[in-house]
Amino acid sequence: METKWLEDFVSLAETRSFSRSAQLRHVTQPAFSRRIQALEAWVGVDLVDRSSYPTRLTPAGETFLAQALEILGSLQATRNMMRGHRASAQDMIEFAVPHTLAFTFFPQWVTDLRKSFGAVKSRLIALNVHDAVMRLVEGSCDLLIAYHHASQPLQLNPDRYEMLSLGQETLAPYAKAGPDGQPLFRLPTRPHERVPFLGYASGAYLGRLVDLIIKRSPTPLNLDPIYETDMAEGLKAMALEGHGLAFLPVSSVRKELKARRLVPAAPAGPFEVTMDVRIYRERPEVAKHVRASAQALWEYLRQGGARRG
Repeated sequence: METKWLEDFVSLAETRSFSRSAQLRHVTQPAFSRRIQALEAWVGVDLVDRSSYPTRLTPAGETFLAQALEILGSLQATRNMMRGHRASAQDMIEFAVPHTLAFTFFPQWVTDLRKSFGAVKSRLIALNVHDAVMRLVEGSCDLLIAYHHASQPLQLNPDRYEMLSLGQETLAPYAKAGPDGQPLFRLPTRPHERVPFLGYASGAYLGRLVDLIIKRSPTPLNLDPIYETDMAEGLKAMALEGHGLAFLPVSSVRKELKARRLVPAAPAGPFEVTMDVRIYRERPEVAKHVRASAQALWEYLRQGGARRG
């Protein structure tokens, strides 16, 4: 049994909707349903009455909900207690960061930060977007850095969490350069042409933004999916080998563009999307613990060190 199944079940009990809970948990609805079914298989009884709408719990489900909340509460209390033993790391700021930002944005951001703010001791926890958000919600990190786009907002209650903008990032298509310096694959495609497409796995945050770009295209793009992964770095590696076209954050390909190992695979504008890079924290008035070093960094960012354009 996995603790995320309990978190899924609690979410379903609150929303009474598989689709809404799947959205809040940042997974597809089929994947969310499978996890609820896996929990029911582990418990050995039906927890959800699927014959009614909106969704409701069975009597066994109502009983199990109280136990699930108690289990999750105990686990969180234990984690907080263990964190209290790490006295030697009180000035170490813990960041939860999605993989792509961990490889691209975060190292340069910390370098710039040290020049203006001063030395920063940081512990980076690289995760997928959903798990990074859960780190913040569970109180097991100080700060969360994540992408934001109006079409895919993070479901964080502004009464409990506050946010600052650190800058912007552009997601655009790139491909390996041929001998003539031109991309091996390009958009828009010609009629009847199929372009090998390196895409993000289902449910990936950047994948949903790529879907948005494809839907906005005035003409069919004729992309032929040949490879999928959760991570932009994996797509970049495949693009560098000439396997196909990939949509990548510009910060992840700066060195490759300078060396002409990758080149833009489309004209600027119609086949790209711009995202905010944001930093989040739990508001001090509701947080159980606020690290002094994290508070000092937040105040610096709030007073003008956050958004550099």
